[in-house]
Amino acid sequence: MAVHHLLRRGVSGGFPLHPLRGLLASQELGRRPLSSAAGDAAAELRGAREDVKQLLKTTSCHPILVRLGWHDAGTYDKNIAEWPKCGGANGSLRFEIELKHGANAGLVNALKLIQPIKDKFSGVTYADLFQLASATAIEEAGGPKIPMIYGRVDITAPEQCPPEGRLPAAGPPSPAEHLREVFYRMGLNDKEIVALSGAHTLGRARPERSGWGKPETKYTKNGPGAPGGQSWTSQWLKFDNSYFKDVKERRDEDLLVLPTDAVLFEDSSFKVYAEKYAEDQDAFFKDYAEAHAKLSNLGAKFDPPKGISLE
Repeated sequence: MAVHHLLRRGVSGGFPLHPLRGLLASQELGRRPLSSAAGDAAAELRGAREDVKQLLKTTSCHPILVRLGWHDAGTYDKNIAEWPKCGGANGSLRFEIELKHGANAGLVNALKLIQPIKDKFSGVTYADLFQLASATAIEEAGGPKIPMIYGRVDITAPEQCPPEGRLPAAGPPSPAEHLREVFYRMGLNDKEIVALSGAHTLGRARPERSGWGKPETKYTKNGPGAPGGQSWTSQWLKFDNSYFKDVKERRDEDLLVLPTDAVLFEDSSFKVYAEKYAEDQDAFFKDYAEAHAKLSNLGAKFDPPKGISLE
């Protein structure tokens, strides 16, 4: 998740592959242990957050962790009341059947990276860990503080995964119409669509995963991490408002602009926000933080019901 590509296509950071360590064999570990009180849960979440920070420092995996959280939450359908049929942030993306969805190409690598953290902090659900990793990646890349809450409950079986096709495409025939169709279904509005699109300041598209972007540019040929792909910005591990500036100017052929990026400055409603964010990074950060937090809660079932704050 513009926002489409983080939610849909092969945005990646650089990182080595790690053993899966029984990931798919341990999917039944869905709910938080009953003995885990809110205080203990908060302590585990804080510990997991510190380990995510260390992971980010050593692997430059910020973009793929953002994508992991967004893809777990982005299947939400506000028109379906029943949990977990509604989709959303429920940890379903850990199951092989959903990992094989076309939109999730490459995300098994993100699971490999964070599985050791899940093993260490077993009381943290996958649903929480995905969203914690995503928000922490934004913050550690220089972005705004995301007002997160935790306590999400995991689904417990692959049969509960959402159907394929709920995530957006990068190059639809009518980009504005497509973005609205997908994100309105989640309960998001035009401002939130544009704000979330700004996360493309991070990451690269890889043609072997998504069919989009160049194999390599002057900004990606030397990494960090695995070299290659095409980024939206020159400093693709720094979170700022450069995405909006670069999409607006389109002066550098080595920077990626997808149809769903370009439409942010073509559609009259989207353009109001895109122009604003290109000029005012503080406004972008404020709106982005609110939109990211909202996305992270979509379809989530919390235990305790009011969630757990780490602040």
